[in-house]
Amino acid sequence: MKAPLLSVRDLRSGYGAVEVLRGIDLDVAPGEIVALLGSNGAGKSTFNQTVSGLVATRAGSIHFDGRDISRAHYRDIVGAGLIHVPEGRRIFPNLSVMENLELGSFARARANRAANLERVFSIFPRLKERTGQLAGTMSGGEQQMLAIGRGLMGEPRLLILDEPSLGLSPLLVEELFGLVAQLHAEHLSILLVEQNVAQSLEIAQRAYVMENGAIQFSGSSAELLATDRLRQAYLGV
Repeated sequence: MKAPLLSVRDLRSGYGAVEVLRGIDLDVAPGEIVALLGSNGAGKSTFNQTVSGLVATRAGSIHFDGRDISRAHYRDIVGAGLIHVPEGRRIFPNLSVMENLELGSFARARANRAANLERVFSIFPRLKERTGQLAGTMSGGEQQMLAIGRGLMGEPRLLILDEPSLGLSPLLVEELFGLVAQLHAEHLSILLVEQNVAQSLEIAQRAYVMENGAIQFSGSSAELLATDRLRQAYLGV
């Protein structure tokens, strides 16, 4: 594997007296899709928020492109190109589609806003048709497109997608995973954090399985699909 773009070692974090992450090791190489799998409550979102600087690191290290960002401010982390599309979309419902997208380039790539808007509209034609619409009036699938589009406006070097398929219809889930594969074909590095195991492993090169705040096992997608442990943990895979 190439030298990691993201390298996490023995990461520990949590909230108050509760330690949620208990010694996480994880790597994402340039141009790679890595899946972080786990059931609800496993600690996946806490991991994303810690890597993004929204939750404080208690111990361990996070390196992005060789730089230690373990205690960096979240604005500096975004500025370096590590961009997190959070669970639940977190769009601004009372702002228009265009205003939401423009905010995506507030901290990074502002000079390339026009070109990046065209790129986002080429990926999501529906957003171009709705630039003046209030984001809160859009469907769940359209809001997820907007959340990802807003992330792309910052020219990410690594895009963290936190539960992007949550709450979407099966047809929209298929469309979403096709989009993620398309972004990967454009050499974007992606950390795909999901409960949807089968479809995540179809497009990811490698995967980690988290339970109770710790990585239980990891390997290539083919290796994980072949393990009895994964089949036991996720019925139907």
